[in-house]
Amino acid sequence: MGMSVGNSGVSGGRRRRSRRHAPMSEINVTPFVDVMLVLLIIFMVAAPLLTVGVPIDLPESQAKQLNSETQPITISVREDGKVFLQETEIDPAEIVPKLTAIAKNGYEERLYVRGDRATDYGTVMRIMGALNAAGYKKIGLVTLQEQSN
Repeated sequence: MGMSVGNSGVSGGRRRRSRRHAPMSEINVTPFVDVMLVLLIIFMVAAPLLTVGVPIDLPESQAKQLNSETQPITISVREDGKVFLQETEIDPAEIVPKLTAIAKNGYEERLYVRGDRATDYGTVMRIMGALNAAGYKKIGLVTLQEQSN
């Protein structure tokens, strides 16, 4: 009789230990949600900073907005005549060689020219003429949507 009590105590104790160290079958999603919320906040703060960084006072137009799936290459001309390729200042004579180096689609690349409202018209036209002479045909002028009063 003493023997049977001792055996049941040992096997019962082993069962408890195996239950205590058994793998957990529940998934704790709290750390995952915390990381996702932090990433969401970071992207919400960073998204407005990803716009073109050259400040230009664009003229207004009644033209409709173009639909574009890809990010175009932007050439900006400021009021003081400085020319920028994307956000980098560049000498107007170097635009075509540098553009040829970064254009993924070659001469079929879509180019947007942004000219400040107070910029000399001739400066913008010289830039567009150089691009056209180099073989680029998809050149667009960027304006703001005109506000109707």
